[in-house]
Amino acid sequence: MDTAVRAVIEAIHSSPTHAVLCLSGGAAQALGWLLSVPRASSTVLEATIPYSRASMVQLLGKVPTQTVCRETADEIAMAAYNRALKLSMPGVQVAGVGFTGALASVPPKRGDHRCFVSARTPSGLWQYDLTLSKGYRDRYGEDYLTSCVVVKTLADVCGILDDVPLGLKEGTEELRVAKVVYSEEEQLQQLLSGQICMINLSGGSNTPSWGTRRVVLSGSFNPLHDGHVKLLDSACSLREDGLPCYEISAINADKPPLGLSDIKERLKQFRNGKTLVVTNQPYFYKKAELFPDSTFVVGVDTVIRLLDPKYYGDSKVRMLEVLLGIKQLGCDFLVAGRKVDGSFKILSDVHIPTEVQSMFQEIPESLFQSDLSSTQLRQAR
Repeated sequence: MDTAVRAVIEAIHSSPTHAVLCLSGGAAQALGWLLSVPRASSTVLEATIPYSRASMVQLLGKVPTQTVCRETADEIAMAAYNRALKLSMPGVQVAGVGFTGALASVPPKRGDHRCFVSARTPSGLWQYDLTLSKGYRDRYGEDYLTSCVVVKTLADVCGILDDVPLGLKEGTEELRVAKVVYSEEEQLQQLLSGQICMINLSGGSNTPSWGTRRVVLSGSFNPLHDGHVKLLDSACSLREDGLPCYEISAINADKPPLGLSDIKERLKQFRNGKTLVVTNQPYFYKKAELFPDSTFVVGVDTVIRLLDPKYYGDSKVRMLEVLLGIKQLGCDFLVAGRKVDGSFKILSDVHIPTEVQSMFQEIPESLFQSDLSSTQLRQAR
């Protein structure tokens, strides 16, 4: 590894950005370099090499129109970015890096030797295109060059000013660079269309440490009120060092989906230091995939619905399968008392099957009890 490349990687590892890398068809040395420099875990969340056609199809969820092209690199980066969102904590800067290349091989390729690199972040998309001089380098040399391009991509995403020496052939090789910037509204539109799985809006200035358990309060928050805040605070007191996190789903199981203007209006309530995640998943078994190793804060009315077989095709077996799947992802529930059908009920009033009893813990009334609701506030307003 070139000493200049090593210095850039050291700077990358010192930055707050965490990344998932998906590399197909080259740039293999970049992964080795990143992992061989100390503090690699500060940068690399995960790395995959989707080399086979089946692997690429599973990564993208479709057959690519062409394996080595600009469009596919962008799609790989998007898949990597969504994976990074799922693997990271709210408030952590993440990126997804996608590489696809056609390099020297046996038998020789008839077309150009080329590569495309993309890096997706919350606010933008970096794009790097390079056509290599055919026959100028052997396979190792081409892999070395494309590995340097991947490191440069990560450095740009992390805001590292030091340049990576590429050693391009003068007059015939040029790295073409472009960047697309996304506004918050464009990010929300991508969420609503299903392109991205969540948007993290961190209200804190400190990056959560790895192993911190998320304590997630899901709701429509129309409006956010003191009862929500006290409920989440009470739940966090039962999960030592838990990270309080509000979650709005653009799609609700029992209500019409939220429009763009609705979400933008509700986001204004979380500009004062609160951590918010906006998702497009209405069901807890899907939320658990987005937030593994998390505690969900719910009312007893939600628990009653979670345990009702009618929501699982009238199958108790299916209900238990879904809940045990949530448990296997390391998730559980803290349950607050609520008025149900005119009477106040707590967790002990609900029959919970033995197989999933350990997933549910009551929030004592001494810690939290509130009949305040967003519906009441809207009606009063």
